[in-house]
Amino acid sequence: MSEQTERARHSLFEGAGRRLEDAASLADVSDDTLERLRLPHSVLKVSIAVRMDDGSLRTFPGYRVRYDDTLGPAKGGIRFHPRVNVDEVQSLAFWMTFKCAALELPFGGGKGGVTVDTKQLSLHELERLSRTYVDQIADFIGPDTDVPAPDMYTNEMVMGWMVDEYSTIRRSLTPAAFTGKPIALGGSRGRVTATSDGAFHVLSELLPRIAESDGGAGRDGDAPSVAIQGFGNAGSHLAKLLADDGYRVVAVSDSRRALYGERGLDVDALRRAKRDDGELPADAGEELDPDELLELDVDVLAPSAMEDAITSDNADRVRADVVLEVANGPTSIEADEVLADKGVTVIPDILANAGGVTVSYYEWAQNRAGVRWSASDVAERLRSQMRGSAKDIWNLAADRGVPLRTAAYAKGLGRISEAVNATGSAEEYRRRR
Repeated sequence: MSEQTERARHSLFEGAGRRLEDAASLADVSDDTLERLRLPHSVLKVSIAVRMDDGSLRTFPGYRVRYDDTLGPAKGGIRFHPRVNVDEVQSLAFWMTFKCAALELPFGGGKGGVTVDTKQLSLHELERLSRTYVDQIADFIGPDTDVPAPDMYTNEMVMGWMVDEYSTIRRSLTPAAFTGKPIALGGSRGRVTATSDGAFHVLSELLPRIAESDGGAGRDGDAPSVAIQGFGNAGSHLAKLLADDGYRVVAVSDSRRALYGERGLDVDALRRAKRDDGELPADAGEELDPDELLELDVDVLAPSAMEDAITSDNADRVRADVVLEVANGPTSIEADEVLADKGVTVIPDILANAGGVTVSYYEWAQNRAGVRWSASDVAERLRSQMRGSAKDIWNLAADRGVPLRTAAYAKGLGRISEAVNATGSAEEYRRRR
């Protein structure tokens, strides 16, 4: 990672704020709303002491940020990763605020994390870490306050530990306090694949519109080609959805290697190898430098790993027609400008990866009502909500002549401003003095 990219990583929150300024010029927003969104509502930092299997005691820094709760309880995942820091967590909470608002969900934005390499922990150590983290933040969260969910290196088992710990602390069963739980503990059908399902619906809705507007995608009459950076839960399932729908998945990567096949890779074989061995098989395609994957001449590039995959360092070498942001914040604000100048259409993260939080909302609603929806019901609700939101944001972008990202932020900002103003704005108080 270059020094320039490293500096960009440490200013994620600054970049997030600049995108708010772009959207404010498009939406009818009160000064009160902009002032309220300038800083997070609250930031909690905790020290998590864990007894390791060898008897030693280690402490890990943990965070939970509630950025805004104007539209409802804060909502956002918990990630366990060595690079977690407060700047990253509050940036993710900021993005969640606008993601929920743009998708018209009754939530604000939150996020949490622990600075830890889970690959160095045993399963017992991971459980102790998860439960102790909940013990430290229990007074800060709850079904009416802040509802966590899985994120990087957390999953439904971790959520099961966490909701069990929270219920023990509260002395009552509280399934709605967490989403992304195992189905046996109140989880929703369809939640595990919701992020990739949602991204697939958004791409299916927008790609024909993009192709019609600029001639991209399937440029030679072939099936659209796709490169996917990140072959975790979201990236691997998205690869299968696209391959099954006739796309050519020509490149994928995980943390160890990148593979390329001009005619399309065998996605099912890659998924089996990843499940069984924990990594992509070296003999399944031509090996690439992982950075080269981002620069392939493809119709769709889907960064599905970490923030700042595309920066000012490499944006000028991106040759995809469309960037589908399955990860959170994979494109820096400087890179956005470069891609726009090149005519690359960016489908922003706050739309493209909103399937996860949308089905989390369904899970929360089912828990609150004490009902259980069928898999087909969840799938149809998600398809309708994602495609409808994608269409609305596309139309706003087209009407106002702005990028999809600006339109998505403007839609969310307008909803938040309407709720803020409903309790009285500065202009109204001045009129009534």
